[in-house]
Amino acid sequence: MPIAQLIVELGIEHAQSLKDRRQVVRSLKDKLRHGFNISVAELDEALVWNRATIGVAAIHGSRDYLLGQMQEVEKAAERIVLALGGSILDSQVDVID
Repeated sequence: MPIAQLIVELGIEHAQSLKDRRQVVRSLKDKLRHGFNISVAELDEALVWNRATIGVAAIHGSRDYLLGQMQEVEKAAERIVLALGGSILDSQVDVID
């Protein structure tokens, strides 16, 4: 059964503290979880205030469905992060059979 993973690197230039960073990351994670049937986690330690890495995972019987879903998640993440004052620096989608 295929498993899809999406890794998104965020830039949070306005973050002046760990609290600012956490607010953006938590909001993004919550909105993605509620909008899609996926698992979302922060992948890095909060050592740098203006950067974060988020991982998204989903499982489904269809590889094509997963690719489409990850593309939609990526677009939604970009919209959400922009609304929160951040940016997406890089993203990568992989599907493992």
